[in-house]
Amino acid sequence: MKYIGAHVSIAGGIANAPLRARKIGAKAFALFTKNQRRWWAKALTKKEIAIFKKNLEDCGFRPEQVLPHDSYLINLAHPETDKREKSLAAFIDEFKRCEQLGLTLLNFHPGSTLQQISDEEGLTRIAQAVNRALAKTTTVTAVIENTAGQGSNLGHRFEHLRAIIDQVEDKSRVGVCLDTCHTFAAGYDLRTPETYKLTMLEFDRIVGFPYLKGMHLNDAKITLGSRLDRHQSIGQGHLGLEPFRLLMQDSRLDNIPLILETIDDKLWPEEISLLYTLSKE
Repeated sequence: MKYIGAHVSIAGGIANAPLRARKIGAKAFALFTKNQRRWWAKALTKKEIAIFKKNLEDCGFRPEQVLPHDSYLINLAHPETDKREKSLAAFIDEFKRCEQLGLTLLNFHPGSTLQQISDEEGLTRIAQAVNRALAKTTTVTAVIENTAGQGSNLGHRFEHLRAIIDQVEDKSRVGVCLDTCHTFAAGYDLRTPETYKLTMLEFDRIVGFPYLKGMHLNDAKITLGSRLDRHQSIGQGHLGLEPFRLLMQDSRLDNIPLILETIDDKLWPEEISLLYTLSKE
């Protein structure tokens, strides 16, 4: 079964997220557990946690249908020790917030070398941070998001994702989220049945589908291999509709959250309906 949804707002309180997801016809959703552009946030209260869990259950969502995203400020590959430690502390806090909410996944961007250390050193630092976060928690899986490769961001090659996974000690608590726009921007084509098949074969060979824990579904304003992160509404960008038809009919993508991060949230109900229609063609 396909679990399609979108990244919904937590305005007015985190407990509103499941309600917003249900309103747009979603069967999955993503959210930030705090303001994503601030380092710290007030601790979640017992009341907030209880209402969130009740709304989650009342709206028919299970924890594995929710893909929380960590703060954009976090850089686990930072070349400066004090700034990397600050990122790690925030990263661990994100894990603990997910645990409090009863959620089982945490999606994160790997990090950037800032062109001051090698990619290999950066990937090792990311894996070390994941190991430290997993050691401080018990139930949440670290989900590495592939990137477009803008600037010195790591994670745009499948080999980067594999290198991190190889260095994570508890392989049962690490996974990957593939973003369609990022994948395309990084040079992996998805636009035809032939190129889709080749890209997915390469992903499976290097990373492995058992590690795929979620996806972000975005069309792209940019061209293949541009290394720029520019999302577009479904069917309105350089990817077009065909990749999403192929994704919707790929059984390897069943039972994981498939999350829209497209640029016009007013279109999300329409896009969710479209994707479900594509799955039945």
